[in-house]
Amino acid sequence: MSTKLSVVVPLPEGAKVHLKGSQLTVEGPLGKVTRKFPASSIALETKGKQIHLTLNLPERRESRSLIMTWERHVANLTAGVTRGVEAKAKVVAAHFPMKVYVKDNYVMIENFLGEKYPRRSPLMGATKAEVAGEELLFNGVDVEQVGQTVANLERATHIRNYDPRVFQDGIYVTIKAHLKEVQ
Repeated sequence: MSTKLSVVVPLPEGAKVHLKGSQLTVEGPLGKVTRKFPASSIALETKGKQIHLTLNLPERRESRSLIMTWERHVANLTAGVTRGVEAKAKVVAAHFPMKVYVKDNYVMIENFLGEKYPRRSPLMGATKAEVAGEELLFNGVDVEQVGQTVANLERATHIRNYDPRVFQDGIYVTIKAHLKEVQ
């Protein structure tokens, strides 16, 4: 079978789309996100308040999965610029008091397990971080960038060569990156 798979993604109110080659830019009241799509396998087209995705591969089960994956990417881009994305993490310090703060485009972690030099984790893209006591709040417009920021932070405080049952110090994701609820 060589029929083309096609999916339509509706644009939410307030979102504008610009298509240049295989690069999709979505603008909304909260910001702007750009994403490059594989030009050879997926064709993007904007028609009014809709984005049409067409897969240029033979129809198979894998092809159907691929087009649905890219549909979710586009839906996340459009929802992110209109609703926003958030994630939360928690600082756990049992042995040494940790100092966590945001400086420039990094989350700085001082005195982790009594270390002399601070650890740092980058904020990806336009992600904003806020420290409120033991809670860290992350906000942005791209689900992938907010999620990667939180994952990098958790990874920066990963403990090696210690028993994890005893040394539970670190920064842990409590709420994964997700789209904010409609208000």
